[in-house]
Amino acid sequence: MPQTLSVKTAAHPAKKTEILVLYVGEGLKLGPEAEKLVKAGGLDLKKLAKAAKFNGKPSETMGVLAPEGIDADRIVMLGYGKHDTDLKTARARGGQLVTILEALKAEKAAIILDTPDTDPAYVGRLAEALKLRHYKFDKYRAGKDKGDNGNDAPKPPAKLTVTLCVDDKRAVDKAVADRDAVAEGIILARNLVNEPPNVLGPVEFAGVANRLSDFGLEVEVLTDEQMRELGMGALLAVAQGSERPGRLAIMQWKGGKKGAAPVCFVGKGVVFDTGGISIKPGAGMEDMKGDMGGAAAVAGVMKTLALRKAKVNAVGVIGLVENMPDGKSYRPGDIITSMSGQTIEVVNTDAEGRLVLCDALHYVQDRFKPEVVIDLATLTGAVLVALGQEYAGLFTDDDGLATALSEAGETSGDKVWRQPLHKNYDKMIDSKFADMKNVGGRYAGSITAAQFLKRFINKDQSWAHLDIAGTGFGAGENDTNRSWGTGFGVALLDQLVRDRAEK
Repeated sequence: MPQTLSVKTAAHPAKKTEILVLYVGEGLKLGPEAEKLVKAGGLDLKKLAKAAKFNGKPSETMGVLAPEGIDADRIVMLGYGKHDTDLKTARARGGQLVTILEALKAEKAAIILDTPDTDPAYVGRLAEALKLRHYKFDKYRAGKDKGDNGNDAPKPPAKLTVTLCVDDKRAVDKAVADRDAVAEGIILARNLVNEPPNVLGPVEFAGVANRLSDFGLEVEVLTDEQMRELGMGALLAVAQGSERPGRLAIMQWKGGKKGAAPVCFVGKGVVFDTGGISIKPGAGMEDMKGDMGGAAAVAGVMKTLALRKAKVNAVGVIGLVENMPDGKSYRPGDIITSMSGQTIEVVNTDAEGRLVLCDALHYVQDRFKPEVVIDLATLTGAVLVALGQEYAGLFTDDDGLATALSEAGETSGDKVWRQPLHKNYDKMIDSKFADMKNVGGRYAGSITAAQFLKRFINKDQSWAHLDIAGTGFGAGENDTNRSWGTGFGVALLDQLVRDRAEK
C-alpha cells in the first residue's frame, strides 16, 4: 500500500514551505541556521517564549506565524532540552512532529537539524519515526474516518513531504536510507497483519513472499502436496480443515560469506484462527486475523535485510495455514506424526501454532544447518497474563543469545523479557498415547508451549522462541505506531543481525 509521507534531505529549506520546524535547546538555545532564520524574521524569541511559557525543555512546543523575511507560513519550535543524542528520543521527536504537522494539515514542512548533538544516526532514526508514525491502514475506507464518538475525524493529508535540513547531506542520506529499510520492513509486516482474512489467505500470503524476490531474495513456496511428501503431518493437520490449502514459504538472503551458516527466522502464519473444533468464543474472534504476526515479522525483516544489503546469510521460513472447523478438521484425540517423526496427541485444536512451527523448525535445521534459529509466534494468551503488551516473551537455553536479544530489544524498541525453560515442565506435555501432547493444562501455558517447541530443536542448536501474542497486534499507540498491526519483531531481528552477525 503506497505511503503518503516523503522524507527528503537538503542543506537549506526549499523556498516557500508551509511549516518550518526549529529545534530549541533548554534556555532557548538555537543552532546557527535556526538562529539566522530567527534574526532574519526579527523575532523576539525571549518575549514569545515567555508568553507561551516555553523554555526549550524536551517535547515543549511553540508555534508562531512566520513574519516577513522567513519564507514559510508558520514556525514551530520544538524543545529538546540539554542534549538530544539518544536514539530513543529521536523516535519520540518523530512521532511528536507528525502529530503536530497533521494537526496543522501541512503538506510541506522543513526541519532545521543544526544542533551540535545532531548526528546522522539520530537523523536516520528521526526519519524512520516520521514514516512509521504517519503510517495508516485505510485502504478499505470508502468515506471519511470516524472518531471514537462517531464524529468525522481529521484525515492525514493526501501527501506530506518533510525536508530534513542538515550539514552533512551525504552521511545523512546514508543513515536515512539505512533506517528506511527498517521502516519498509515494519510497514510490510503491519500491512500483512492488518489485511482482512478474506483477502489474505495462505496462498495470497505466499504470493507476497514470492514478490520479495524483486528485492534480491531467493524465494521458494512449497505446496501442500510437497509438504506431504516431506512428512509435515503436524502443519498439514492444522491446514486440513480449511478449503484454502497450506503453504510453506522459504526466503533466502545471501549477503554473507559463501557457505557460512545462516541465521534462520521461523514465523507462525495462521492467517485466521477459529480454534478449529475447539472453537474460540465469538467475542474478539475477529482479532484472529492477526495470528500470522510472526510470519509477517519474518517477511518484514527479510525485506529489510535485502533493502539494506545486509552482510549476512539469512533464511526466513513461514508456515501458512488457516485453522477452521469442518468435517475434514483434525480433532481432539487425534495422533499426528510430525516431520521429525515424533508423534503428537492433539488435546486442543486451538493449540495449533506450535504444530505449524514444529515442522517448520525441523525443516530449517535439517536443510540449512543454521548458526541460530529464532521463531516468532502469536502463540499463547498466557503470555499476555504474564507480561501484558509491553514485552514479548523470550524463551531460550542460550544465555548469550538471550542477552543479545534483550539488548537488541532495548535498542530497537521491540522489548523482550526472558521466561524460564526447565525439564520439570516437560511432564506437563507428556502423553499416555504419543510422544507428547500439544497442551499442558491451565498453568504455565507459555512455558509448556515453548517446551513443546524445544522438543523439535537439535541438541546443540542455538535457538530462541519469541511469543509475541501481546505485542504483535492491538498493543496500543506509541511514539511510532498508531496501527492495530504493530510490525513487532522486524526492528528487533534486524538489530540482532547488526549486533551479532555484522560486527
